[in-house]
Amino acid sequence: MTRYVFRDGHFRDRVTGEPMTVPAGPLAVPMIAPTMPEYASPIDGRVISTRHERREDLKRNNCVEAGDAGLSPTKGKIRNKAFAAKRGLTVSEEYR
Repeated sequence: MTRYVFRDGHFRDRVTGEPMTVPAGPLAVPMIAPTMPEYASPIDGRVISTRHERREDLKRNNCVEAGDAGLSPTKGKIRNKAFAAKRGLTVSEEYR
């Protein structure tokens, strides 16, 4: 595997001194996600300050992201009559 050093303003092969070839097209660079603001979990009140804590909170409380209807067994449709009545909703057609 070739190792490069930075000399004369360019990355060069450590042994031969040849400049490093740059592939055509856009360069691949790492993406850094911005930090998320702290918030209290609406489920158990714990303070959530990192994405890892958020994933753990969702897992611990058996929840999914609100936009993840595909992960729901009912695909976002309502089948529980008591749940629907309490919230003023109607049960989906296929669960009546």
